[in-house]
Amino acid sequence: MTDSTQTQATVILNDGHEIPQLGLGVWELSPQDAYTSTRAAISAGARHIDTAAAYGNEKDVGRAIADAVADGEVTREELYVTTKLWNADQAPGKAAEAIDTSLDNLGLDFVDLWLIHWPLPSYGRYVDAWRALIEARESGKTRSIGVSNFYPEVLDKIIDATGVVPAVNQIELHPGFSQQAQREDDAKRGIVTEAWSPLGRGLLDHPVITGVAESHEVTPAQVIVRWHLQQGIVVFPRSSQPERVRENLDVDGFDLTEDQIADITALDGDAAAAGRVGADPREAAFGIPEE
Repeated sequence: MTDSTQTQATVILNDGHEIPQLGLGVWELSPQDAYTSTRAAISAGARHIDTAAAYGNEKDVGRAIADAVADGEVTREELYVTTKLWNADQAPGKAAEAIDTSLDNLGLDFVDLWLIHWPLPSYGRYVDAWRALIEARESGKTRSIGVSNFYPEVLDKIIDATGVVPAVNQIELHPGFSQQAQREDDAKRGIVTEAWSPLGRGLLDHPVITGVAESHEVTPAQVIVRWHLQQGIVVFPRSSQPERVRENLDVDGFDLTEDQIADITALDGDAAAAGRVGADPREAAFGIPEE
């Protein structure tokens, strides 16, 4: 394998900004683990960190970034930081406060990408929330804006209402749930697809994945990360273990063959690959405030 501190590949968004294709996610990490993993990722060469208001660890990610900058490991300009608008803050007037709170937590003047975390169709505020993200971009509080867990019908509504196409759509995506139709829809609109839960559930022990890993003398997680990257997906696996963080970033020393990519993609629907592990965004209704 190669040294994971090498330069990471980037993808150009529809607004002209570049996003590192590989980074670190901190979903479900405790505050201390978010700090430790962020420091490990930056030290290993990662320049993309994905967090969210709902994760409860923005302050710890921000502290890790501040310490890495202070130690001369990286500059703020070299980092790409994403956070997300939580569901309760889609209500009118709350989104503007929410971005200020996230920036304060992170200790930053701006984020590189701000996302609507879930569409919440039963709440019906995602168009207003999208307008708030547009305003945040115009005010310089975020450089790019996008969505998470959106699907064609709700993408149509925010684009038709504002004329603004999201830069990215972050969706659950892994070999057990490859979301080909949504990826094609995103691509048709000029939206970059990002993967959350990119390692899925039960995949690291699946014989197809372990077989490919053995053939390249790498870990199953590295195979799955490589599967994402070779398809142009932006991916940020998470781990609370610094060594695993470094391993997940060290994926430039091998390439999957077309047949291997096809075999891994064919796991979609395989009972042993678990399929969808998160909520269905068409039905999700959590985090809605009482009014």
